[in-house]
Amino acid sequence: MEIVYVYTKKRAEFGRQCNFSDRQAELHVDIVPDASLAENFIERNPVDTGIQCVQEMSEHEINTERFETGSRGINHTEGGWPKDVNSQEVEQVSRYRKKVEKDELYVSVIQQLGTVMEHCIRQNNAIDIYQEYFEETQLDNLEETPSAKTINVFRDPNEMKRTATHISWFPDGPRKLAVAYCNLEFQGSTPDTSNDSYIWDVENPNKPEMTLKPVSPLVCVEYNPKDSHVLLGGCYNGQIAYWDVRKGSQPVEMSPIEHSHRDPAYKAIWIQSKTGTECFSASSDGQVLWWDIRKLGEPTEKLFLDPTKKQDLTKAQGAMSLEYEPTMPTKFMVGTEQGTIMSCNRKAKTPAEKIVAMYTGHLGPIYSLQRNPFFPKNFLSVGDWKARIWSEDIRESSIMWTKQYRSYLTDGCWSPIRPSVFFISKMDGTLDVWDIIFKQNDPTLSMQVCDEPLHSLRVQEHGRLVACGSHSGTTTLLELSESLFTLQRNEKNLVTAMFERETRREKILDARHREMKLKERTKSSADKEKEEEPEAGEKDMDEEDLYGKAEKEFWQIINTEKKNMEKRKTEAEKEDTGKASPIPEGQEQEEKNNGNPETEQKKE
Repeated sequence: MEIVYVYTKKRAEFGRQCNFSDRQAELHVDIVPDASLAENFIERNPVDTGIQCVQEMSEHEINTERFETGSRGINHTEGGWPKDVNSQEVEQVSRYRKKVEKDELYVSVIQQLGTVMEHCIRQNNAIDIYQEYFEETQLDNLEETPSAKTINVFRDPNEMKRTATHISWFPDGPRKLAVAYCNLEFQGSTPDTSNDSYIWDVENPNKPEMTLKPVSPLVCVEYNPKDSHVLLGGCYNGQIAYWDVRKGSQPVEMSPIEHSHRDPAYKAIWIQSKTGTECFSASSDGQVLWWDIRKLGEPTEKLFLDPTKKQDLTKAQGAMSLEYEPTMPTKFMVGTEQGTIMSCNRKAKTPAEKIVAMYTGHLGPIYSLQRNPFFPKNFLSVGDWKARIWSEDIRESSIMWTKQYRSYLTDGCWSPIRPSVFFISKMDGTLDVWDIIFKQNDPTLSMQVCDEPLHSLRVQEHGRLVACGSHSGTTTLLELSESLFTLQRNEKNLVTAMFERETRREKILDARHREMKLKERTKSSADKEKEEEPEAGEKDMDEEDLYGKAEKEFWQIINTEKKNMEKRKTEAEKEDTGKASPIPEGQEQEEKNNGNPETEQKKE
């Protein structure tokens, strides 16, 4: 039954304002009850109703998207370059410019843009767009206590829990994160253990957005910084695989086992390249392998981590961590199981020259290695019970280090926004945030994230969000307070001065240490010569003779001093009385005897 009511209005009244008035209610439609509809229902008899003496409550929750406001300055940066052209590389820029200038439409487009640019230039000349309007105004800096709060918790959906071994943030904003799950205990996995890893939506902790299904459990996973649909993974059996999320959960291609690592691929990183398809991986089998995902049949290059620089695989040290900075495309660093950091140059002419320097200082495996984003010469290493900050110029020791922790350290990284802040995860489930400008002996913030060991740690690109992975596969998402991800005034200069000062101090101490070692060496050689050719007088002189001689000299000095005192005393008495007072012969003899211990012994 359809109810229709038509409102009528004169054409002349269109557009006039509405005048409302009170009037009595009118009945427009009267629906008569239909007795046939009652046949569809039956009476409930008897009726049981439970009654509670409490107030009735209903569950209510809502999850809305957060809207954040903030004041930010605008910096002019050179833009407009395609993804495959790095504006920092002079060769790529010049090659691209030549290519564009050869285009037929280049001249006409430049002429069209010329009028627009001329207008903008005139505007800029009329108004100083770089003028600081509030330069002299001083802001009231409110000292906020560093803190962090838990936003979300992502749990491993499987019944057999596995460790969250690695975390990678989505490159285009803090919307997703990929987590690799793997049981790293030797033979700790059962046949029922799942191999799956997941991509999570930050706002939805109930169900993963996508599942990655590798042949062997993933030890590490990494988003491609140039293409956010592509992920790279290192497997427990040593294979390297890559996914394209547009093509499903199965890997697009995997490296063959015979050309892959022999141990778990603990780290795999994308390399800065034109194509964006090159990467390299490291494993505890002592190899670093370079790959191109367009052809994963075999590695494009190999390096054995042999400290003797002879490229002997039997003497190679197992790798646990990798470091690669896109601004230094030929350099990379490896942290080994033996606690050694190897600085390598990929473009060296011979394999022996590829390992440039080695830094020793840790007592166990190095689980994390990262250069400071603002000062690439200084890098952070995390292993055993300490985190250390190094300078490339000093190989003998680190320039700064944390206190000795009671629990083992598992991971660490720098803040991408603040050059003085770094994070450390520990086996006791705590996350420590260090601010070396504020404190050097203790962390600025120590937060108990969970009651089980933390194994992985990753900070989002904007520095506000931190994801921590635990032993049972729980990934906790933390939001830092504003003071921990806001660049402080004059911070870069302070950190520069601190690193330079500590580097200089360490150089002085190192030089002093070498000097002392040289002195000890020369001294020991001189002592050996003396032992071989002793003097004639020293040959016959025993230790007892030396003691006797010293005692005899001591008593001679005492007796001489007593005689001088007696002499002065008698001279003073002579001056007072005008004549010397006679001393009895026996008394003189007694005084002499008192002054000489040998005479006393004879009297006894």
